Amino acid sequence: MRYNVRGENIEITPALREYAEKKIGKLERYFEEDVNANVNVNLKYYNDQESKIEVTIPMTDLVLRAEENHQDMYAAIDLVVNKLERQIRKHKTKVNRKVREQGAPKYIFSNYQGEGNQPIEEDEDHEVVRTKRFDLKPMDAEEAILQMDMLGHNFFVYTDAKTNTTSVVYKRKDGKYGLIEPTV
Repeated sequence: MRYNVRGENIEITPALREYAEKKIGKLERYFEEDVNANVNVNLKYYNDQESKIEVTIPMTDLVLRAEENHQDMYAAIDLVVNKLERQIRKHKTKVNRKVREQGAPKYIFSNYQGEGNQPIEEDEDHEVVRTKRFDLKPMDAEEAILQMDMLGHNFFVYTDAKTNTTSVVYKRKDGKYGLIEPTV
């Protein structure tokens, strides 16, 4: 893994960089082969009280992403690594279940069992309990945000009037809005 550690309102000390790389590097034990991925680590500091870490690891079959807030940056790093481990375990369980059912290609994950060689717990199946179908009205992102707010939802799917592609607007935890667009 290659690390891109950057900071906002904080100077990245060699000790902080080394700690983040060491902790996140422990995730490699979950994979059979060396992971060829760029790990993006963004460290932020707010109001001399709270720190935030965002980690994104884009890979070919999977994008791992987690963020965590805490007063102590080192504790935030530990918490975000725990979140990433849970994501990997969950995905590994899903992949292994598909392999058993369908005979899919080679495993992406190693047989690492977790701390103390305890077996990794399998999650319950995710069951779809409701399905909605609707026509996507062509509109721009601003109109989609208004529609989303009127409905009281935290995301809204629409057809972009300019590109004629399906897009998603969503409300972020910080109260701002995000936009997901397909690559054309």
